[in-house]
Formats: sequence, structure tokens, C-alpha cells
Amino acid sequence: MFRKLISGSLVAALMAGTASADTLREALVSAYNSNPTLTGQRETLRATDATVAIAKAAGRPQVSATVGLNRTLTQSGLLINGGKGPTVSAGVDLSVPLFTGGSVKNSVRAAETRVQAGRATLQAVEGDVFTQAVTAYMDVIRDRAIVELNQNNVRVLETNLQATQDRFQIGDLTRTDVAQSEARLQLGRSQLATAQGQLTGSEATYRQIVGHAPGVLAPPPPLPPLPATADEAVRIALTDNPDLVSVSRQAIAAGYDVNVARASRLPTLSAVGSETYVNNLAGNNAFGNRGNATAVGLSARVPIFQGGLPAARIRQAQAQQGQVLEQVVGTERAVIQATRAAFASYTAAQRAIQAETVAVQADELALEGNRAEQSVGTRTIIEVLNAEQELLNAQVALVSAKRDAYVAGFQLLNAMGQAQAQALGLDGGPLYDPLGNYRHVANNWSDWANDPRHPTIATRTVSPEELPPNPIVTPQIDNARIDASPPVIAIPASTTTTTTTTTTSTPSVTPRPH
Repeated sequence: MFRKLISGSLVAALMAGTASADTLREALVSAYNSNPTLTGQRETLRATDATVAIAKAAGRPQVSATVGLNRTLTQSGLLINGGKGPTVSAGVDLSVPLFTGGSVKNSVRAAETRVQAGRATLQAVEGDVFTQAVTAYMDVIRDRAIVELNQNNVRVLETNLQATQDRFQIGDLTRTDVAQSEARLQLGRSQLATAQGQLTGSEATYRQIVGHAPGVLAPPPPLPPLPATADEAVRIALTDNPDLVSVSRQAIAAGYDVNVARASRLPTLSAVGSETYVNNLAGNNAFGNRGNATAVGLSARVPIFQGGLPAARIRQAQAQQGQVLEQVVGTERAVIQATRAAFASYTAAQRAIQAETVAVQADELALEGNRAEQSVGTRTIIEVLNAEQELLNAQVALVSAKRDAYVAGFQLLNAMGQAQAQALGLDGGPLYDPLGNYRHVANNWSDWANDPRHPTIATRTVSPEELPPNPIVTPQIDNARIDASPPVIAIPASTTTTTTTTTTSTPSVTPRPH
């Protein structure tokens, strides 16, 4: 019930958007449709689907034909048959497996189970890509806010320096005050350059994950109600986490592989039939120059000694099964760790938001008091500069805490298996249906069926201006379209030093419904 509430709340939250800005929902839809990690994983699943047809083919009838044109060069003794040919021969052989020791049955079961594991892996990749997209989205919002705060800080420090120089000219302040103001201005410019560099990196990461450069980004919707305790989150994760589902299915498939290896020690039985036609084109035989023969029967293969090969294959399959069983425990540990770590990060970030909000308010009041007292001579320039720096630090910490809370909350959703496309309710077109390709290939009987060359679905982020004269990736290698990315939005200048409204909305935790 709580899991359904999470999904429904997140869908409703993502449905809300801002018409004048790119929304988080639009970023997730873009990543879902064009991220190469995700589109590549879909092709991996399609390849896994084909293993079912491969396994089934081993239990189906096999038909082969032979055609020969022969001429005898020499004859002697009993081998003289009245002519040297040429002789045309044709034959058709039919083999129908009747008993294979269980190898076909277990191979099919293993393949079908690995398809289930592949679908779970695809869901896990979806959640990971969406988590990366959310992180990139929030990083851009955070870094743009930090750049704006540092721009405001530099403008204030420039005003302070000019005022200090003016007061120094009239003898009201000393050269030391001017030097302190100059030093703090240069520090502010250094911090601004660092923030701008980090923003450029965040925008590049957004472009990589989402598929285009970020425009104006709207604040993200509030997160849905999350579990009240880490134990509750772990219980949900151990039920729905797709990585755990995938490795569990792989362990089951490995058990079928052991049975396939054991089948190599058992007899096999097949029904066989053949039709042979021979025509001696130049012969002069009293009984005629052509003939045919039809034969049916049973063919059994009874292995007696294979040099220890079956035992080696069984031990190999058992060891591989043991490896996967160990991976099940390892994955379970990782899921528990990721869930508890995300829950702890989310809780800590929520507390940090509360503390930093109070700190910003207090630093604003302290800066106002320092400026008033400095104007009457009871405070020094360095004390005012320190108060300004403390306010900037608190504002940056608040912005970072809001980003950390949202990202940690989404990471928690991903760990609990609630961050896939279906759970998010994305409506940027029909969702990818893994069953469609499975139905298309799993029961195929035709030897001549194939699919057209794969059209690259992922979009390239390279712009025409960035393409060199002789690129490595040519249209012959990759036919993905090149979309012109929207221009990066410059951070507008602000006239205040306390603006924090560009940060994200604070996600809240509500009590778990009973």
C-alpha cells in the first residue's frame, strides 16, 4: 500500500510543470527516449530474447539436403559398375530429436529465466539513468544559484572597495582597510571563477545524460512521501529492487545450466529419415541409370567414455552457479547499504536545510548590524567583510543542502525500485515494451527471418560547430541524428546579496500512512 502511495504521489508531482521553463519531467522524458546507456540496454535485452529461440531450436526437427556431381576416374575389379559417370546425386535428411537427456528443456528454461533477469536489469538501468538525470538537473540549479550568489558578492565587494578608497582619500580609513577590502574582493572573484567552472561542468554532464544543454530550469516538484524509517525503506527495497530481482533470476538460470551439463552424460534418441536419388548421366546399365532410396529409423547415441569432459563441464557449471549465488548475497548487501545510506543522507540534508535557513537569517541580521556599527566607528572593515563572507557561505550551504536532500530522496526511491519509467508515469510517448520483441523472436521457426539494420535511437550531443573536418564517428558508423542543443542560459545579474529564491523547493517528509 505504501509503495503504491509513493508511485502515485511521484506521478502527480511530475505532472506539475512550468510552461516557461524546462521541467524535471521533460528532462526525464528526454533521457528515457535518447540516453545511449538506456537504449543500448534495450538492445542487450533484445539479444537475450533471441537466446530463447536458440535454445528451442535444438529440440526442433533438422532438415538438410545434399547435392553432388561426381565422375569416376579409374575403375578396376569389383568396383567396375559399367560407367564412369558423371553421376548426379541428391539427398534429403530429416532428424527429429526425441530424447536429449533434458538438455533442451533446461536450456530453454535457463534462457527464459535470463530474459526475466534482463528485463529486471533494464528496469535497474532506467532507475540509474533517471537518478543521474535528477542529479544533473539539481546540480545545474545549485551551481547556477551559487554563481549568482558569488556574482552578487563580487558586486558588493567592489562597492565596498570603492567606498573604502573614498574614505581613505579623506583620511577616515587607513591603507590597511583598503588592502583588506582589495584582498577580499580578489578572493570573491576567485570563488566566482571556481563556481563558474563547476557550473560549466554540471551543464556538460546534464547535456551528456539528458541529451541537450540545459535551458531555464524550473524548480523540481516535491518528492512523494518517503518511508518514516530506514527499516521500512529496506523492506521495500528487498521486495522491489530490480538489481536484486535480476541476480536472483540469474541464480535460478545457473541451476538450469548445471542440469544441461549433466544431460551430456545421458543417451540421446532421434528419429531419422532420408531420401536419396542417383542418376548416372553417361551410364549404360541394364538395370537403368537412375534410382532412389528411402529410409527411416531411429538413431541413438549412448556416451560411454568422453575423457572426463562431462564431469568437467558439470563442475564448471556448478562453480558458476556458486559464483552467482554469492553475487546474490553481495547484491542484497549493496541494496541494503544503498537504501540506508540514501535514507541517512536525505535525513541529514533535511536537518541541514533547517539549520542553514536559520544560519542565513542570523548572518543577514549580523551583516546588517556590522554595517550599521561600522558606519559609526564601532566596527572595523574586516569585521564587515567577515560577516559578508559568512553570509555567502551560509547561502551556499543552504543551496547545497536543498540539492542534496532532493538527490538523496530520489536515490532512496531508486534503491526501493520506485524510480523506473512506469513508476514515474512518464508521458513523453509510449513506453518501451520488452514483451513486444520477445513475442517476435522467441517462437520463430524461420531460418531466413531477420531484422533490418539497427537505427541508432540515442541522439548525439555534438553540435555542427564542434564537428572536426575528419571525425572518427562517421555516418557509416553511426546514423544518429545530431540535434542542435539550445544555448546555455547565462545567469542574470542580481542587485542583492541575499537572494536564495533560485534554489529548489524543499522536499518534505510526511508520516507514513497507517
